Amino acid sequence: MPLESVVQLGPALAELLHRGLVSADLLHPLAAVDWLTVPAAVDLPFREGYVRSIIFVSLYVSLVAVTLSTLVSVPVAIVMNFTDFPGKQFLKTVINTGMGFPSVVVGLVVLFTVSNQGPLGSLELIFTKEAMIMSQFVLATPPIAAISLAAMTGVNENVSDAARALGGTRLDVALVVIKEARYGIATAILAGFGRAISEVGSVLIVGGNITSAEGISKTRTLTTAIQLEARQGQYETAMILGGVLVALVLVVNVIVVRLGDTEAMNR
Repeated sequence: MPLESVVQLGPALAELLHRGLVSADLLHPLAAVDWLTVPAAVDLPFREGYVRSIIFVSLYVSLVAVTLSTLVSVPVAIVMNFTDFPGKQFLKTVINTGMGFPSVVVGLVVLFTVSNQGPLGSLELIFTKEAMIMSQFVLATPPIAAISLAAMTGVNENVSDAARALGGTRLDVALVVIKEARYGIATAILAGFGRAISEVGSVLIVGGNITSAEGISKTRTLTTAIQLEARQGQYETAMILGGVLVALVLVVNVIVVRLGDTEAMNR
């Protein structure tokens, strides 16, 4: 009999014994079983707190990485839009190339950087959330920078001309253009978040997909957990995690669409 069925029959057999409908001798082999510990041995779809910890790690790593990336990418896009400097076209090419850069290569580079032989080896960051944040930072920066730059470049020149005509300084003109491009910049940030939270290759390499002995995630994210659970045949858990990931991405897409609709209405 499957263990799950035995667990379900436990309370029923106890009730029959209490009513005297079955003999205690008949139930003697089952009396030695500690019914409070049996559920822990049952192959449940996932342990208590397992999915919650994975969601927390995924959101924590992605949000921190995207926040740091935004603090770098948006200023870079602003400088590239309002100033000319040597190597500007090369930097733009690097950013555009980075949007399609293989994530596993990024993972390998970050892994070498934080390994014992790497320049950051003394910090002992290998297989930690911090290493995963570094990897996602590298992946999220190009799309945020490129889309933000495109948003500011796409602002009508009449806006900046009007700001200059009113006696605005260079800073004033820049602030006006950034204000007009704010929906595009927000879209860029959300696109970076989508790239980060859906990443699997690089975070698997640098994070190690680790959980504690209690089944609580240390470096396991939604994407790496889906990959692992599917390989182990735990399709129910994989589907649950996949549904959570799809829901998060759907929320991001809804926000992007709403921002786009709002921008179109304002124009």
